Amino acid sequence: MLKERNSDKIYGSQFQRQDCPIVGIGASAGGLSALLQLFENMAETTDMAFVVVQHLDANSDSTLADILSRATVMPVSEVTDNVVVQPNHVYVIAPGTELAVSHGGLTVVPQKNGVRRHTPIDSFLESLAVDRASKALGVILSGNGADGAQGVKEIKDVGGIVFAQTPESSEYDSMPRSAIATGMVDFVLVPSQIAGELSRISQSWIITRPIAEDAELFVGEDDALNRIIALLRKVRGINFDEYKQLTVKRRIMRRMLLLKIDKLDDYVAYLRENAEELTALQQDILINVTKFFREQQAFDTLKKEIFPSIVNAAPINAPIRLWVAGCSTGEEAYSLAIALLEFLEENTINRRIQIFATDINETVIEKARVGLYPKTIMTDVSPTRLSRFFVEVEQGYQVSKAIRDICVFARQDIGQDPPISRVDLVSCRNVIIYFGAALHKRIFPIFHYSLNPNGFLILGASESIGVFADLFDMVDKKYRIYRKKSVATPIVFDFSATEHAAATQNRSKSDPDGFSGGSGLEGVYKEADRIILGKYAPPGVIINSKLDIIQFRGRTGVYLEPASGMPSVNLLKMARDGLFTGLRSAVNQAKKENVLVRKEGLHVLKNGHSLPVTVDVVPINGPFQKGEYFLVLFREVTSQPMHDSTFGRDVAAQEVFNQVRAVDEVLRLKQEVAATKEYLQSTIDQHEATNEDLRYAIEEVQSGNEELQSMNEEMETAKEELQSTNEELMTLNEELRTRNMELNHANNDMINLLRSINLPVLILSSDLRIRRFNSVAEKIFNLIGADVGRPINNIKPNIDVPDLEQASLQVIDTLNSTEQEVQDRWGHWYSMQIRPYRTTDNKIDGVIITFADIDAIKQSSRVAQEAREYAEAIVETVRHPMVVLDADLRLKTANKAFYQTFLMTPGELTGQSIFQIQDRQWNLIELSTLLTDLLDHDEVFENFAVTGDFPDIGKLTMLINARRIVNLHDNTKLILMAFETIALQTG
Repeated sequence: MLKERNSDKIYGSQFQRQDCPIVGIGASAGGLSALLQLFENMAETTDMAFVVVQHLDANSDSTLADILSRATVMPVSEVTDNVVVQPNHVYVIAPGTELAVSHGGLTVVPQKNGVRRHTPIDSFLESLAVDRASKALGVILSGNGADGAQGVKEIKDVGGIVFAQTPESSEYDSMPRSAIATGMVDFVLVPSQIAGELSRISQSWIITRPIAEDAELFVGEDDALNRIIALLRKVRGINFDEYKQLTVKRRIMRRMLLLKIDKLDDYVAYLRENAEELTALQQDILINVTKFFREQQAFDTLKKEIFPSIVNAAPINAPIRLWVAGCSTGEEAYSLAIALLEFLEENTINRRIQIFATDINETVIEKARVGLYPKTIMTDVSPTRLSRFFVEVEQGYQVSKAIRDICVFARQDIGQDPPISRVDLVSCRNVIIYFGAALHKRIFPIFHYSLNPNGFLILGASESIGVFADLFDMVDKKYRIYRKKSVATPIVFDFSATEHAAATQNRSKSDPDGFSGGSGLEGVYKEADRIILGKYAPPGVIINSKLDIIQFRGRTGVYLEPASGMPSVNLLKMARDGLFTGLRSAVNQAKKENVLVRKEGLHVLKNGHSLPVTVDVVPINGPFQKGEYFLVLFREVTSQPMHDSTFGRDVAAQEVFNQVRAVDEVLRLKQEVAATKEYLQSTIDQHEATNEDLRYAIEEVQSGNEELQSMNEEMETAKEELQSTNEELMTLNEELRTRNMELNHANNDMINLLRSINLPVLILSSDLRIRRFNSVAEKIFNLIGADVGRPINNIKPNIDVPDLEQASLQVIDTLNSTEQEVQDRWGHWYSMQIRPYRTTDNKIDGVIITFADIDAIKQSSRVAQEAREYAEAIVETVRHPMVVLDADLRLKTANKAFYQTFLMTPGELTGQSIFQIQDRQWNLIELSTLLTDLLDHDEVFENFAVTGDFPDIGKLTMLINARRIVNLHDNTKLILMAFETIALQTG
């Protein structure tokens, strides 16, 4: 039953934006069959939208939408105008256009003309990744070329999910293989299985929740999250607590979705039992998406403005040093090397270059060192650069050795490990966006320390230096290029930053507004407590052991004020007149005795009047060191008012009032004198203690000086040993360089030898994984560059060798070469030889399989066999007796008529001389002469009459005809004799 197609055009103005997942499906040659299988097996309701991007002829109308509408009940529409994406809809690209996703809508873009490569699938998937983030899903089906490979990287970068059709089920497997070769594909399945996985994923809460709720992922499951981060730190040595937690949560969520796990606690248990999943999670969090010459205009700016400044500032004898932090698989480092070399050559400058490229991920560092990349880099690297700086190999393109020698790759955690120093430029693009605030705080001082004076820092388009504008000047705002300022580098390493970040993060989770709110009555209780503390509790401050204020509580302006000069939060510097002495004395006593200390009779000025104040210093005890924190409270002492009713307005009353005031003033002055004495005594005590400490310190310094002198002597000795070791290392380095050159020459010889041999050659390792092959073997074995390292039994070759794996293992076990004739799927014949692969130390480390083209020989043999069978059929059909004699005149064969005529059997004749059979009836001298002349001189004779009396037959007269023939197999001379009976007399 055919399903109806909804052919109505859908325009953006008719709908509101839908926050639904979008599945981008890329296909090309052979993709129609795969698309039909996909949609025939897709659930009717997935709440996802599907966008099909296929390579179509721009000059022809497409019927793809009509065809797909018969495979699904979902509405299928060809997109010819801007559309708002709706769930449970299928959208098909129109010929001559490209599609992009923007704010939940499909935007139609005319096909670009004149571009080197038309890649509509890549373009769409890249825009899909930007718009949908973790709700982007990519599917690569059958097709030629590598379109889609870059797009799946971008989807993986934002935490999306990627599918690819199995190459074996694809009519054209180039596109799926190129996508798989990126290492970013999560599922490799046949189209029907892809449909099943998409239907399953669509029902998961992880994919159905709105994007706006990402910040609320795993709420209340902090303990489980901390266990995951602790597992990663323990096993992998990376502290993901310093990364952006939302990114970490999304990656964990993504792995749970792929593994069909719904609860975080279940995932923790799975991680503890599966070390491979820990590795997979780490690789997911360490996003390794990059490409050559990302933002080409940024490299143009470097060549025009930055490189000239670096070259002019650096000493002539010093190398130009660059540091690429977070280099991933090396594309950024190699791009900088190429751009800098081009600049130097264009300006005829001869300078050494050193590029240090570091990353925390050892896996990508290994790939970067090899410098081997798939052919998809053609979209990012111009043909001129490809031919000049790359070498084409079977697996794709390899960075030339001259460029690889410039770049040094190493594992490094830039937040913890020592940095690369004395560099002219630091490139850290699209790395910092994944770091948390605490790591941000450490990174930029590290970069400032690493750079030479006036060195440069380049960041990604979405990154900035933030609060560190005092360390760097902006050079180019568009491409985020900064110059180092000539200021002192702040402290680089802050080991408390991690704990501070964690504490801040926990506070922000539980208290986003700065105080702990609550729900229901608990929130009411807390708000009431806050009102009471703010309105009725005495004002005060919390200080640390250095007397620095770390929190103000209530209105403290009457007692404290900022001092003139540099800003300071020191309690004694902010204390108003009249409080300094008492405060210092009270704090010192509280630190010494760890008890509450109260100072009364202190005074401060308020509105021109002296205000009596009582100060309490309360030690705060807790899990921290005793005497570390104190609470200082200020209480205003209220004096009793004096009423005029007793004294009236007379002079006597005024005198009494003045006397009282005088007594109060004397009492206050006495208290101040007593406090001053106490303060002076405490100062004297401190001074004496300080002198004692200073005396001990001097003795320790003198002892330390002696130790330093001893250490200096040891260092001098160590310096000499180090110099000697350095010389040895230089010698070893020179030997290593020579060996590398020899190895490079040998490798070049082998590559050229394999290329020049017109025989398919395939080399397998001892575990039967593909090690190397030449270009001629690609067609026979259906190979691409990404197949290196794959088991041979995973390859579906174009040649029929059902027992190849067993035959190879037998050669490895027995060390005996084997040879057999095989055919490819087109009927072409080859002679397959399997030989042991021997190393230079005569160890067996695999097999070498070669194929010799024997199709012409097989065809010739077949023709000869057919001719032989044809001749034998003629001879057997002739009714006259015929025999074939060899050079010794012995019978080789005879036809049926001969055996019937002379009543003999093949066993009686084969190998017998013609003159010995039939009782020597043909032992005639004349016949012998004729046969000898025939062999020697090719003298044909005919109608030679012979009469013989044969038992059981009678007297028989025959005519003999003979001629010489040649055996084509071994080029020997033979005689063909024919007998014609002319008279027969019986009994």
